[in-house]
Amino acid sequence: MKVRLTVNGEDREVEVEPRRLLSDVLRHELDCQGVHLGCEHGVCGACTVIMDGVAVRSCLTLAPQAEGTTVLTTEGLGTPEHPSVVQRAFKTEHGLQCGFCTPGFVCAITAMLDDVDEMDDGELREALAGNICRCTGYANIVKAARRAAAERDESDSVIRQGGGCCGEQRGCCNG
Repeated sequence: MKVRLTVNGEDREVEVEPRRLLSDVLRHELDCQGVHLGCEHGVCGACTVIMDGVAVRSCLTLAPQAEGTTVLTTEGLGTPEHPSVVQRAFKTEHGLQCGFCTPGFVCAITAMLDDVDEMDDGELREALAGNICRCTGYANIVKAARRAAAERDESDSVIRQGGGCCGEQRGCCNG
């Protein structure tokens, strides 16, 4: 069956088996290498992407469920030259660790920051509890989330901009 979706600001169409997972399609068919597969049971959060503004586990989502949606992976949130506010915060606060879990954390935090205005430390830690860092780098990841929350502004919302890098208002990509 054909599935049409927008991935990182680009309209895509893929032919998939109905049982195919979104994570596999994103990683193997659409070359979104930031979608990592850890547990493949939705426990670790490494495969987290943003679908229509909501953080979802792509390993628990069938590709046909993404029909007509807008999906953002970490690749769609920024570029090396123009990283998103969350990506910059991870670099500044050394939240990257080995990097395997980082794309899932970045997507989860991006969706969370787009959804709430303020969050205390308890709420922040609870929101991040669905993602596992095998390097136990939670302290720096929490620091990165706090920094991103403090430094964000409306122009940082890649979700409201519909994805695709950092948006044409910054002039770095396709917007």
